[in-house]
Amino acid sequence: MAKVLIIGAGGVGTVVAHKIARVPQVFAEIMLASRTKSKCDAIAKAVGPSRIQTAQVDADDVRQLVELFKDFKPKIVINVALPYQDLAIMDACLETGVNYLDTASYEPPDVAKFEYKWQWAYHDRFADAGLTAILGCGFDPGVTGVFAAYAAKHHFDEIHCLDIVDCNAGDHGKPFATNFNPEINIREVTQRGKYWENGEWIETEPHEIHKPLNYPISAPANPTSSTTKN
Repeated sequence: MAKVLIIGAGGVGTVVAHKIARVPQVFAEIMLASRTKSKCDAIAKAVGPSRIQTAQVDADDVRQLVELFKDFKPKIVINVALPYQDLAIMDACLETGVNYLDTASYEPPDVAKFEYKWQWAYHDRFADAGLTAILGCGFDPGVTGVFAAYAAKHHFDEIHCLDIVDCNAGDHGKPFATNFNPEINIREVTQRGKYWENGEWIETEPHEIHKPLNYPISAPANPTSSTTKN
């Protein structure tokens, strides 16, 4: 059994906290940290008494992160904060000898550019430290990659084209509702598209390709089954 530290108390952090709290045989101690501690406290209260400790931390500040990691001594940090903060959290993990997992690739604050070159540059440093860093374990990439690999291995002889369609299928009673952080969601749908075909990356203008899809009507998602951050 191990200690786990979750950074981020938004919609995704809420889901992660609830899910992890259900497996005490794996995660003996849980800490939830965010810039706004009151959000962490509300999630901890909803999960149940004594399961989750909370803390305040600025995930842009490596020194604050290092102090928190040294104090709590987690085995792994689950980063569900903003993708702008990935590198600071990875730096803190390296300094304190903590394993790392996130749900979205780093991107610069001033431009939407989804690629892993910044985080892949950490590969040798984590390997030399004997630490694991798992990137992109959200829904897509993440869960959908597992689904696709399983299907390719167990159900298909060949796959020539693969489309991944993601929808939260609910509006939460709001005129505008997103799957996760609204700012990141808007950045995603307004950036240039990119897909792999015939051995090369093809780029498209935002919304250049349109495909109508009819989703089945479903009941509103509960707080422990929301779509995770990409």
